[in-house]
Formats: sequence, structure tokens, C-alpha cells
Amino acid sequence: MGTLSKAAVATAFLSLFAAPALAGDVAAYPTRPLLDTEKTIIGETITYPTSGPARVKAAIVTIAPNTDTVFHRHGVPMFAYILKGTTVVDYGDKGLKTYKPGDAFVEAMATTHRGTNPGSEPVEILVVYMGAEGAENVVPMK
Repeated sequence: MGTLSKAAVATAFLSLFAAPALAGDVAAYPTRPLLDTEKTIIGETITYPTSGPARVKAAIVTIAPNTDTVFHRHGVPMFAYILKGTTVVDYGDKGLKTYKPGDAFVEAMATTHRGTNPGSEPVEILVVYMGAEGAENVVPMK
């Protein structure tokens, strides 16, 4: 049997002692999965624009009490997480869906839709647009 190199000894040492420490660190930061999908909320396959370099934008959208958004589509995938309030989204012939705090989804892209806040408190939605430079995040429909 040959002599172990310093690198081999160091690697063995790290695999014995560092891996458990790293595993412990991960446990110190538990995760709560919100979403894992290849489809939008109404079953469309998620597709990313290729019009330019990748671009991610995040915002909190607020819908005032007893108001509607304009009818619109999304030119890029949009992750949504309801922070506060209840909103109802009208997807036309795909139906109505009601979302409440804690709901997470990828919004419809090719289907025109409109959100409504039927309540007396503002709705707050964390949105993350996953697109490309020059792609339209929200496309208002007339």
C-alpha cells in the first residue's frame, strides 16, 4: 500500500468532519417549500422569453379594497405569493380562482385575466417576474 498524499489526507479529514458540520448548518435554516412546478396556475407550460439577457424583477403589488386590475397577460413567468388579503382572479373560460395569504403559484401567461379585491382591506402580493431584458412583464389588454 502506498503513502497517502497530503491532499488525500486533507480530503479524508474534511469528509469525516466537515460534512456533518455542513449538514448541521443546513438544519439551522429549515425551509418551507412554497412551490415546485412546470405549469402555470391554469395548466400552461411555463416558457421563458429569449429576447435578451435574463432579468428577474420582484415587487409587492397592492390591490386596493373593492377594485379590479385591468385585464392583462404576462409576457414572462410570474411567481406570486399572497401576503395579505384575499383576491379573486377571473381567467375567463378557465374560471375564477380565489387566493388567500400563504398561497403561492405561477400566474397564467397566455390567458387574459383580471384580479379583484372584494374585501375591505388591501391585498398585497409578492410577485417575481422571471424574464429577459426587453420582455414585457405585464401586457394590458384592451
